[in-house]
Amino acid sequence: MMVHQLKIYFNVTEKIKRFVYIYLIEAEYCYLIDSGVCGCEAQIINYMDTIGRKLPDLKGIFLTHAHPDHIGAAAWLREHTGCKVYASAGEKAWIENIDLQFRERPIPNFYKLAGKSVHVDCIVNDEETAEPEPGLTIKAIRTAGHSVDGMSYQAGKTLFIGDAVPVKGDIPIFIDEKKIRAALNRLETIQGVEKFCPAWDQSYDPAMMKRKITEARALIDALKEAVAACDDGIGNTELAGRVCEYLRMPMFRDNPLFARTVASLREKVEMI
Repeated sequence: MMVHQLKIYFNVTEKIKRFVYIYLIEAEYCYLIDSGVCGCEAQIINYMDTIGRKLPDLKGIFLTHAHPDHIGAAAWLREHTGCKVYASAGEKAWIENIDLQFRERPIPNFYKLAGKSVHVDCIVNDEETAEPEPGLTIKAIRTAGHSVDGMSYQAGKTLFIGDAVPVKGDIPIFIDEKKIRAALNRLETIQGVEKFCPAWDQSYDPAMMKRKITEARALIDALKEAVAACDDGIGNTELAGRVCEYLRMPMFRDNPLFARTVASLREKVEMI
């Protein structure tokens, strides 16, 4: 088994340029971990050509979660190869109905990035193993928090972790503090993994992964402290602006996804 990393650039807006890493597992056939944004199909095909593989060799796409930069090319690839799409039950609705996703999580340039809805052929559950071809097993490991039911995938001693770990210096996006902390705990204690492959960076060895997890916990703690200090009952968007000022992170001020992160850290008040 060989693992190849592809860096996919895209624009959220004309001024905001981002990238995502997807991974190609090369065995007898080929399998993608996430599919990048809509329109990156040519980049995937061209890369496959450089390693002597053709598009019909693609037999499966394992989606870590439903966000546009991870599912965007999946519909086109499934349509042109007949490959199977794997995803968790909790992410399925947004993958199979991107209009629903846009209504519930609108972001700039959404449809250009997300492409089209795509059918999920195989539901993956936590701790279950798929065998897409003889001799290749891919184990699903729930690492939710960034999204409602995100999955990481283990193939051999490599673990593909998507966006499961918030990154110091980048916009922290998560929707559930308890789940994101549980995901960090799980990644820190997982056994038998020698290489961690995120969607935001080069691969990590276990020591580097541990450092990234420590940084992520510190980031969550700092955000929670800032939310507690700034929250006097104002709306999520205004509160996010105050948190940006408190933490000196003005670049996140107008990002609706950061406002959702802030909202997830607000103290829940019991109604009497």
